[in-house]
Amino acid sequence: MIWLDTSNYTDEQLAAEAAREGSDGPAFRCLMERFRQPVWRICYRLMGNETDAADAAQEVFVRLFLSRKKFEARSKYSTWLHGIAIRTCLTLRRSRGRRQKHEIVDQEVFSHRHPLKDANQTLPLDLMTMLDILNEKDRAMLILKYAESYSYDELAELFNLSVSGCKMRISRARKQIQKAFPENFS
Repeated sequence: MIWLDTSNYTDEQLAAEAAREGSDGPAFRCLMERFRQPVWRICYRLMGNETDAADAAQEVFVRLFLSRKKFEARSKYSTWLHGIAIRTCLTLRRSRGRRQKHEIVDQEVFSHRHPLKDANQTLPLDLMTMLDILNEKDRAMLILKYAESYSYDELAELFNLSVSGCKMRISRARKQIQKAFPENFS
């Protein structure tokens, strides 16, 4: 095994080295270690729970490994990797959404046959529930903007939109949440 001191390498230098490696060599392993927590955090915020976040993060790193030679350094490596993470999470959420629709129908059929004793029971409303009313891209944009402190320039690059397009989508998404939950924005 060849030892590579990666401590002074930039992300972009490590990415170039990882592209030259035949398998998961030291440069790729270093990139994984550097980005393990940021990727998991994005996945958790987009997926909404630890189990789905862990699955999504694993899928992100598999995709990263398979596409490690495709990084062209047109943007920062972290931006490119976060784009992979976002696209992976959006794809997984869409497939999960289709599965959940079938589960909801099954639950509704069950609840009509077996109603709850207290029909006035309500679950506490939280931010993730509020975000779930948005489409997947708008939800992701709000999370990245306000929870991960992405700039509009970074969002524009990730979502292939103009900066003004990002501002408009975020503004519309915020208004949609305020309209749906007016009691939380008085």
